[in-house]
Amino acid sequence: MADKEKEILLGKLEEVQTRYEQIANDLSNPDIVTDQKKYVRLNKDYKNMQPIVETFKVYKNVLSNIEANQQILKEETDEELREMANEELEQLTAEIEELEEKIKFLLLPKDPEDDKNAILEIRAGTGGDEAGLFAGELFRMYQKFCENNKMKITVTHFTEGTIGGFKEIVANIVGESAYGILKFESGVHRVQRVPQTETQGRVHTSAASVAVFPEAEEFDVEIKPEDVRKDTYCSSGPGGQSVNTTYSAIRLTHIPTGVVVTCQDEKSQIKNLDKAMKELRSRLYKIELEKEQAKLAAQRKSMVSTGDRSAKIRTYNFPQGRVTDHRINYTAYNLQEFMNGDIQELIDKLQMADNAERLKASGL
Repeated sequence: MADKEKEILLGKLEEVQTRYEQIANDLSNPDIVTDQKKYVRLNKDYKNMQPIVETFKVYKNVLSNIEANQQILKEETDEELREMANEELEQLTAEIEELEEKIKFLLLPKDPEDDKNAILEIRAGTGGDEAGLFAGELFRMYQKFCENNKMKITVTHFTEGTIGGFKEIVANIVGESAYGILKFESGVHRVQRVPQTETQGRVHTSAASVAVFPEAEEFDVEIKPEDVRKDTYCSSGPGGQSVNTTYSAIRLTHIPTGVVVTCQDEKSQIKNLDKAMKELRSRLYKIELEKEQAKLAAQRKSMVSTGDRSAKIRTYNFPQGRVTDHRINYTAYNLQEFMNGDIQELIDKLQMADNAERLKASGL
């Protein structure tokens, strides 16, 4: 790294450390502790800065050791000492390059939503019954992925397809950085295969749309009680059967926006209401968030943006056993494993592509 670049990097790191120390002082201030909203935000900022500050300490130490060895080479005449200094200098130079790359990514502004739980919504699209079956398979794929990654997934609402699968299904995902991990799954997923009902063996294309958005916290969105209409009804299970005879299922309608949320997975009306309010809050938050994401995506022409829900992002080709993500030209021939929840490799590649775009846009 050139001296000018190193100087800019050190300046940014010094700014972060100064801010980190200031936040540490603020968090012990009684006035801030009583302001829950501000305290939560500052505490999150503090935790996010911690890895940068710790890496900065290591970086400064390595720089100091490089200077010391350079000084030895300038002043020392003993060949053995010079050789040792040269060897150490080679190791330190490689180490400093790795640290600088790591710091660049650490300095990228973190999406404040990434740490939140997520809400997953899958809807059958074009393709009739086959689209409903595919929506069901997508849900099972995410369900297995969540189970393998110690994330809890709970269905809050669903409408079954005519011959199986789902016309739509909504689930809450609880786990560390659930939204940050799954956010690039949003978009239109296409499937190419021979449907069970096809007698001539022709390959059909069907689609399902996936939306992943962060679960909003209470202070993210303010909902006025008078803006919400609440309806209750009996919960229904598979095949339309009644789960119970009490009016425990909840439907909430946000009158100003027309957003409707239903929840029927609990036997308790109070618990269903609580879950429905969380989802309503998240859906209203999502509307504002998508506007911001669309602006950011347009500014940096992002390939993996979460802002456009109508974009065709992935194709699942069953005759060839192939899955292709069109945003990063990723193709793998492990469709069966992929449908069984083995999607981590693609998630990693999407995150890397997004980081590379953001790094380029940042000018670091």
